[in-house]
Amino acid sequence: MIVEQFRTGGDRNFGYLVADEVSKDALVIDASYNPAVIVRFAAERGFVIRYIFSTHGHNDHTNGNEAIRLMTALSPLLYGDTCQLTGIPVEDGALFPFGSLVARILHTPGHTRDSLCIHVGDALFTGDTLFTGKVGGTGTEEEALDEYNSLHRKLMLLPPETKVYPGHDYGLSPISSISAERAANPFLIQKDFKAFLALKENWAAYKKIHGIV
Repeated sequence: MIVEQFRTGGDRNFGYLVADEVSKDALVIDASYNPAVIVRFAAERGFVIRYIFSTHGHNDHTNGNEAIRLMTALSPLLYGDTCQLTGIPVEDGALFPFGSLVARILHTPGHTRDSLCIHVGDALFTGDTLFTGKVGGTGTEEEALDEYNSLHRKLMLLPPETKVYPGHDYGLSPISSISAERAANPFLIQKDFKAFLALKENWAAYKKIHGIV
C-alpha cells in the first residue's frame, strides 16, 4: 500500500492519495485547494483513481471537489452520499474495495455531524476529528460529547500500530499512531467526558502553560 500526503494549501491542509501497488487502483481524500497536484501525481505513476472522499463538508476540505470532479469524472463522496459507480452508501461501516485494499468508513460526528474517518490497512485518515496531540474543534457540549464518543468508541479501538493521518498539520507531527495518541494526547488521557470538556473549555490556557502552538 502506498500513502502519499500532500500539503494542499489553506490552513495547513493535508490531502491524501492511497494506492494499491499491484493493481494501481487508488483513492483520494480531501483534495482541497490544489487537487491538480494529486491528480498529476496519480497520472505520473499510473494510478487509477477509483474514489474521492471528503472527510466532512467544511469548505476547506471540499473547495477542490468541483475541480477534481472535472479532472476525473468522479463525484467526490461525503457522509450520506451514495457512490454512483458501486451503489455503496457512505455510512458507518461501509466498505469500498479498490485493488486488494478496502477502505472502511467510520462515522465520527463531533467536529461536524457528517465527519468521517477512513481506515485502510494500517492507515487511518482522520480529517478534523483527530490531530496529532490535539482533537477537532467543537462548538457545543453536545458536539464535544459526540466527539468524545467517536474518539473512544471507534478510533481508540483500532490496533495500536495504526498510523494516524490528520486533515491539517496542526499537531506535533504530520503523522502519528493510535498508540502514541492514546498515550500522550492531552484530550485522550482525560479520565472522563467531564475532564475532556473542561480541557476543551480551557485549551488556550493549557497550551500557554505547556508551550503548545
